[in-house]
Amino acid sequence: MRGKSGRVTLEDVAKATGYTINTVSHALKNKPDISVQTREYIQKVAREMGYVRNYIASSLRSGRTKTIALISGTLTNQFYVVLADLLQREAFRLGYTLMILCSQDDPEMEVNTVEMALSRQADGVLIIPWSDSSPALTLLRDSGIPFVLLNRHVNEGRDDCILCDEEQGGYLAGKHLVEEGHRKLAMISTQDVIYATGMRLKGFRRACAEAGIPEEDTDFSIAKSDEEITRQLLQWKERGITGLFSFCDSEAWREITLMESAGLRVPDDFSIVGFDNIQGYIHSPEPICSIDSDFQQEAVTAIDMLRKRIHDPALPPQRVTLPVSLVCRESCKKSGGFPLI
Repeated sequence: MRGKSGRVTLEDVAKATGYTINTVSHALKNKPDISVQTREYIQKVAREMGYVRNYIASSLRSGRTKTIALISGTLTNQFYVVLADLLQREAFRLGYTLMILCSQDDPEMEVNTVEMALSRQADGVLIIPWSDSSPALTLLRDSGIPFVLLNRHVNEGRDDCILCDEEQGGYLAGKHLVEEGHRKLAMISTQDVIYATGMRLKGFRRACAEAGIPEEDTDFSIAKSDEEITRQLLQWKERGITGLFSFCDSEAWREITLMESAGLRVPDDFSIVGFDNIQGYIHSPEPICSIDSDFQQEAVTAIDMLRKRIHDPALPPQRVTLPVSLVCRESCKKSGGFPLI
């Protein structure tokens, strides 16, 4: 028997089981005030009837939607894909729905995604902003909605944020290449990502300086297009640079493909270290050394931090920096490694 709307309601389940609506509601929520036997019976009948909980009605009563919005760049970037997947799993485990909104790293789109999260009555927002001056952040602060910054540090002591140790990651990448015998090294990125690029470069240069490598034997370049990247790699090849630190794994794989097209080999012409350890979650045919930023711990910490902010808006701003580690997959060797095929 279904209600007038065609959906099975709590009242329908109550009539079918002979219990009150309040008892059925508590049983379906696994409340301990209902015996295990009664809970199991009511849940069994509800499943057979096709009952699905009405979260809209619940949110009207509680004032919360149990929805979290994630605002990221673009899901064509594997970094966002892996992080979104782990955040969704953790949110689901705790009874939340994760709404994923992509800003495409466009300031106007980012504002639109925040407005959408607000209009959908999300309880909180996880955001990876495109810039430290993003108007979307101003909108979030003015709205009063709880939010947490992911992988970005834009204002000391003002907002909740979760970071990985970007500088230490850059240092480990540089040190790894130096320990493999490289004496001329470079870092490459397709864009200047707020906070992350500068901190990774700082750590990378610290490792080179610590090893006694002259400044003129280290370099850094932002190359956006395939043509710019290829041109830069060929210039570095002419200069004798052999150790390459790529801003992230997704960019490293792009660079490896461009190297192959230009007749270069990894690690014979360039040894390479990436960042994020995407291969720990997604298989790739080109194994690369990478800095592991611990996506799993970030997801758990992010959801926990946001939940605390939702339940206690008066908490002082929190900043968590997660440790990083190096995963070696032999793309760092100065010679004799795997060829690109």
